[in-house]
Amino acid sequence: MLTRRAFLAAAGGAAIARSARVRASDPVRIGQQKLKLAEGDRDGLLYVPRGYKPDVATPLVLMFHGAGSSALNVSYTFSIADDLGFMVLAPDSRDEATWDMLLHGYGDDVEFIGVALRDTYARCNVDRARMAIAGHSDGASYSLSLGLGVGDTFGHVLAFSPGVMTPAEVHGKPKIFISHGISDPVMPIDVTSRTFVARLKRLGYDVTFREYEGRHGVPPAVAREGFEWFLRPS
Repeated sequence: MLTRRAFLAAAGGAAIARSARVRASDPVRIGQQKLKLAEGDRDGLLYVPRGYKPDVATPLVLMFHGAGSSALNVSYTFSIADDLGFMVLAPDSRDEATWDMLLHGYGDDVEFIGVALRDTYARCNVDRARMAIAGHSDGASYSLSLGLGVGDTFGHVLAFSPGVMTPAEVHGKPKIFISHGISDPVMPIDVTSRTFVARLKRLGYDVTFREYEGRHGVPPAVAREGFEWFLRPS
């Protein structure tokens, strides 16, 4: 199991820093672009909003896709990113089935996420004080579980219809936004989000919970509400 220390090392290790210095000369573009950090089909995307200015620190959302999918699965966030002014870093899971934590424990995905973050820091002006981890479905399970372990680095966690909450470690006290459809047949709300929210509140977390009429998908209005919540002044 990869620990928080290993995750942070992956995001700032010497070997990765050397790679990032090379990549820093590759200019970032406005809009959707491939990460170009992995060979083969499993790589990921970076989305830079149209209002991005290199001399202005910009909020970052680390966004995780659902099971059996890729970073293209989170493209519904890109128009919201344009409107609200945040970057979206969307890595692909190393296994096309889903994220490592849901298969065998934290490992290759956490390491690759660290590489992607280090590369993004080198190429973009990221506001380190305004970073969030987010995802839908299996991606929500991953964002919630990993986010609780790196809450001193990522101050906000957004989980749209999570099914699992299994952090390896707990650090910091991130603010948490959870949303879930009350008729979700894939991850029923009573045994997932309602249970998670009650437990998190007992542990002293600041949790915003949004139930809505619907099934497993995340409605555009709910997604926007979550990102507006993230960017709301404290």
